[in-house]
Amino acid sequence: MSKLDGKVVLVCGGATGIGAATVRRLCEEGARVGVGDRNIDGAQVLVDDLVGTGADAAAWAYDQAEEASIKALVVSAVTYFGQLDGLFANAADMQVLLQDGDILSNDIQIWERTLSVNVTGTAMVLRAALPHLLDQGGGSVVLTSSSASTAGEAERPAYAASKAGINALCRHVASRWGREGIRCNAIAPGLVITEQLEQNMPPEFLEKLLKSSRSIRHGEPMDIAATVAFLMSEDGAWVNGQTWHVNGGATYSN
Repeated sequence: MSKLDGKVVLVCGGATGIGAATVRRLCEEGARVGVGDRNIDGAQVLVDDLVGTGADAAAWAYDQAEEASIKALVVSAVTYFGQLDGLFANAADMQVLLQDGDILSNDIQIWERTLSVNVTGTAMVLRAALPHLLDQGGGSVVLTSSSASTAGEAERPAYAASKAGINALCRHVASRWGREGIRCNAIAPGLVITEQLEQNMPPEFLEKLLKSSRSIRHGEPMDIAATVAFLMSEDGAWVNGQTWHVNGGATYSN
């Protein structure tokens, strides 16, 4: 028996990269998986592939910056599957990240967009999903944070602040609803080599980063997917309110 047989998990931001790898891993563990993403074409290709292998999965388009769209996604998933047992809130605005310099160079639009999608959008996903999890007597929530939330970098202040906000949301949910059966944890990945990153980052730069790390390889989406699957399962039943830095030892944080 797989560890998530019969569980329904909604993955927000699941069309590519870490999200897609997690969707695949959850399906391998027996979960029934809903995939939400702005990239509905990518999400549908993923779902069609998984359904072809016998998995139970479905995809819907949604926008993390719009509360009505978030509500519709959660309702669609619950209506389709009949229940909701877990949530992986993985969506973030990565386009603005390229413009995120420092406090002196960032204009207000960078701050507003980053915080709106990454923090307020995640809060709205939680607001929409939590009642359904509570109806099931509890469930597991995993949020995607980042090593940037604690690293103290000289750039990306809006992104780092938004991911620190994710850590705070994680602790809030665990504290407020933990005794009602809700587990909420965050995963803070380090450098994860997605297909898009590998295509756009020079090999010599990746090699330089690896030489300064404490591991023999860079992270891969499957590393994060495995951690999410653990936290969604009963194996992770006594983990709550934590932010796990899954980064090959690149940074340490309490």
